[in-house]
Amino acid sequence: MANRLAKESSPYLLQHAHNPVDWYPWGEEALEAAKKLDRPILVSIGYAACHWCHVMERESFENPGVAALMNDRFINIKVDREERPDIDHIYMDALTSMTGSGGWPLNVFLTPDGRPFYGGTYYPPQAFHNMPAWTDVILAISKAWQERRGELLQQAENLTQHLVQANRIGQGAASGPDFHTEQLTQMAQVLLKNADKTEGGFGRAPKFPQTFSIAYLLRYAARFMEKSSRFASKRKDESIHWKEGALELAAEDALRQALLSLDKMIEGGIYDQLGGGFARYSTDNKWLVPHFEKMLYDQALLVSVLSEAYQLTGKTEYAETIRETIDFLERELMSAEFGFYSALDADSEGEEGKFYVWEKGEVEELLGKDAALACDWLGITNEGNWEGINILTKSRKRQELLDMGYCDQDQDKLNLRLEEIRQRLLEARKSRIRPGLDDKQLVCWNALMNSALSKAFAATGEERYRWLAEKNMAWMLRVFSGPDNNILHTYKLGKAQIPGFLDDYAYLVQALINLQEITGRTELLEEAKKLTEVIFRDFSSEDSPLFYYTNQRQTDVIVRKREVYDGAQPSGNAVMAFNIKYLGIIFERSDWSGRSASMTSVMAGSAVRYPGSFGCWAMEIMGWVDGCAEIVVVGEEADVRRNEIMANFIPYKVLQSATRENPAYPLLRHKPSAPDTLIYLCQSYNCLRPESAVDRFLEQL
Repeated sequence: MANRLAKESSPYLLQHAHNPVDWYPWGEEALEAAKKLDRPILVSIGYAACHWCHVMERESFENPGVAALMNDRFINIKVDREERPDIDHIYMDALTSMTGSGGWPLNVFLTPDGRPFYGGTYYPPQAFHNMPAWTDVILAISKAWQERRGELLQQAENLTQHLVQANRIGQGAASGPDFHTEQLTQMAQVLLKNADKTEGGFGRAPKFPQTFSIAYLLRYAARFMEKSSRFASKRKDESIHWKEGALELAAEDALRQALLSLDKMIEGGIYDQLGGGFARYSTDNKWLVPHFEKMLYDQALLVSVLSEAYQLTGKTEYAETIRETIDFLERELMSAEFGFYSALDADSEGEEGKFYVWEKGEVEELLGKDAALACDWLGITNEGNWEGINILTKSRKRQELLDMGYCDQDQDKLNLRLEEIRQRLLEARKSRIRPGLDDKQLVCWNALMNSALSKAFAATGEERYRWLAEKNMAWMLRVFSGPDNNILHTYKLGKAQIPGFLDDYAYLVQALINLQEITGRTELLEEAKKLTEVIFRDFSSEDSPLFYYTNQRQTDVIVRKREVYDGAQPSGNAVMAFNIKYLGIIFERSDWSGRSASMTSVMAGSAVRYPGSFGCWAMEIMGWVDGCAEIVVVGEEADVRRNEIMANFIPYKVLQSATRENPAYPLLRHKPSAPDTLIYLCQSYNCLRPESAVDRFLEQL
C-alpha cells in the first residue's frame, strides 16, 4: 500500500512511496501530528541518485518489522535535499556540530517543534564497524524520549542556539573593504599546499573536482602571463611566457596544478570516456573509481572551468571534453522543452556503476580487429582495474598509440578510428538497463548550466552552445515565474512549486548576465535587474550585508540561514557579490557596488585562511584587487568583434555591445556609430581611445 509520498512529485520521495514506513513529506501536517501525539520527529534526508540512500531503504525502510518500530515511536518525514535545500542545510549543520561530519542519507531526530537533538548518516541493519544498528538507534532514542526527555530538550535548545549564533556572520562587521595583492598570493599558496601534485586535485580520497579552486588558480596564473601569450588561445603551439618577477614560480605552479587537475579527471574513470560527462567524485586518489552518479551541477561547473582553461591555453582536449559533455546533456539530461533534468543515478540493476563498466571479452566481441587499439587506449585488461572488471580510462595518450604502431603514424587516421570505437561502444551500451533518471528540474542548476553554455560559446565559438543557452533561458523565464516577480524552485509535469531560494535567484541573475555578454540583448539585463530588486526586497536585512537563504515570508524553518560556504555549488552570497558589482556598473548603482564590496570584505578573512572552502569569495577578492575592465563594442559588426574578444580569458570585465549608441545604459552613452565598429576600454566610465581591431584593444587591456 502506498504512503503519503505517493502524492509527491519528487523522484526521491516517490522512491519511498511504497515503503511500509508511514512517511510524511515536510509540511504542516507532519509537524502538527508530532505535537498532537507528543512524539519526536525523524527527518530522513537524501536524493534520488544517492547510492547509500538506496542501500538504507532496501535494508531498513522496506523491512516491515523495522517500519513498525519507526511508525510506533516517531513521526517520520522524508525530505529530498534538492527540493528542500533549506531544510537540508539546517539539519546538516546540526549534524556536523554534533559529530564533526555529515553526508547522506542524513537521519536527524527532532523535538515536535523541529529542534534537532541527535543524528547520523547511514545506519546498517546490524551493528558493524563501530556503527550501531538502525533498530538499536530507534529503540535508544525512543527510550531516552520517555525517560530522559529533559536532557534531550536541553540538548535541542543548546544546539538550536548554536545554529542561531553561527548564523550571525556579518552582523556588526566593519564595512570598509581592505583588499590587497598579498591576500591573493596567500590564497594561492594555501591551495597549492593542499594540492596533490602527482594526481591532481586537492587533498586525498574521496576526491571532488573542486572547480572553484581550479578557477582561482587559473586567474592567479593569468595575472603573471605576458599578454602576447595570454591572448594567444588560437595559436595552440605557443608556450606560456611569464612576466619577470618574484612570483613567477608560484604562478607557474598555480597553472600547472589547475591544468593537471583537469587533465587527470579527463583521463580518469570519473569522466565517462564513451558518453561524456563527469561523475560526482572519485573514491580513490587517481580519479579511477567514481561514485557513478552524474549531477547536472557538476557538468555545469566543469564545463565552465574547462571553457576558461581553453581560453587560457587553447588545448584541444578541453574543447573536445566540453563538446562531449554537452552532447551527453542534450542526449540524456535535456527535455523536449530545453530544460535540464537533475541527475542520473549511480545504480542500475541494484549495482553501482554496472551500466558503465566492461569486460575485455565483451569489447573484443564487439570490435573485432579494433579491439586491441580500444583496449590499449581505454585501459581494458583481462584482470580489470576494479573488482575484476574495467572502468574505462584514457590510459594512453594519442601520441603513445602512434608510437606503438597504430594507424601508420597518421594522426588524422587515428582520430577517426578512436571516434569510431567510441561510437560503437556507446551504441552497444544503449542496450543495457539504464541508471534511473531524476527528472525534476531545478532553476538553480539549470541556471548554472546556462552560464556554462554561455562560457562554452565564448571560449569555442560553437554556435550550438549559444542557441541552447537562449532556448534554455526562455524556458526558465517561462516556467519558473511566480507572482509578484518571484521565481519558483522546482518544476515537473508542467507544474512549478516551492518558493525560490537565494541560490535560485543568484544563479539565474548570473546566467542572465553571462547570456547578455554573448548576445548583446539588453532585455536580459533588465530581467536581471528586476530579479535583483526582488532579492533585496525578500532576502536582505539591515544588520548584515549578506543575504538570507530563504525569503522573508517562509516560516517553516527554525532559523533563517545565511549560506556563505562553497559546497558542491557556489555560495549564493558569493554569486550575489559578483552580480550586484556587475549590475552596479551597468546601471550606475553605486549602492549595489558598495554592498558587493561590503559582502566581500566580511568574508575576506575566511577566504584568505580557507580558500578551498571559499573559492568564489577568493575570486571576488581578486576582482577588487585587480579592478574591472569595462568593455564596450559599438557598430554594425558588434557581434563579430564581441565574439573575438570573448574568446580570450578576461575574467574581470563588464561587457556591453550594440550596433548603435544607446543612452539608456551609461556604458553605451556617447558612443556613436562610426564607419568602423569600435571597441572601448573603460574604467569608472572613463574610456581610452577606441580601437577598431581586437588585437590592438587586447594590447590596451
